[in-house]
Amino acid sequence: MSQAITRRAILAITGDDGMSTTEYAIGTLSAAAFAALLYVIVSGDTVSGALEDLFERALNTSVG
Repeated sequence: MSQAITRRAILAITGDDGMSTTEYAIGTLSAAAFAALLYVIVSGDTVSGALEDLFERALNTSVG
């Protein structure tokens, strides 16, 4: 009896095989919105200048 209950509980927890169409659409939309937000942040003058400084320092660093 307890094995049957355990088996049902495991199936209830792991029974989802993947995202439905709605979940997939929401996930894709969220990822696109996050990418757009990152693009706006990174393409701003402050972040762009900081990244340029970082790359210049990295390329001008002597090893040894």
